[in-house]
Amino acid sequence: MTTAVQDTAIEPSASPAKFRAAMRHLTGGVCVITVGRELDISGMTVTSVASLAIDPPTLIVSINRQSSSWPLLQRYRSFGVNILTADQVDIAERFSGGNGLQGIDRFSGAEWVSGVSGAPLLVGGLAAIDCKVDEIVERHSHAVVIGRVLNLQQSACKAGLAYWQGRYVAIDRDEDAVRLAEVSLPTARALWEI
Repeated sequence: MTTAVQDTAIEPSASPAKFRAAMRHLTGGVCVITVGRELDISGMTVTSVASLAIDPPTLIVSINRQSSSWPLLQRYRSFGVNILTADQVDIAERFSGGNGLQGIDRFSGAEWVSGVSGAPLLVGGLAAIDCKVDEIVERHSHAVVIGRVLNLQQSACKAGLAYWQGRYVAIDRDEDAVRLAEVSLPTARALWEI
């Protein structure tokens, strides 16, 4: 396999457009971050969730401080991380803000339950993780929120939703494993048998 490498000069000040284009090369799992309680709820679609520590279970998420969810996160100091399945693109779109829906209206069309923290959690996603805020680090337009996991639920679904190059991509554990095996290098045993 031949790979072409292109040298790119690093500019003293990378433009936001060039930075966004470069970051689109990363594949991110699609999650809906939910905040608030009862009827005072909102949420947003993100790909910026990552584990921070296993003991205690802790994660981080980057949140735009201009989002409608930001004041609720600050007020209630808790949030839900809802990891979407491959067939939940409609939920990702509903919470992305492009359709004009805001607040509680984004929650229609799916089943939600209240977590231990009071944050809404999606029923039927890959996982629903209930968190309390441990710390918030504000930088530029965003905040890095460190969340301590209070509770979590997982489903048996094997196909997840990712975002790459500006598009939603389904990732199926079984189907993609077969595809990778078809294009991967032969195993040592297979080479031995030749």
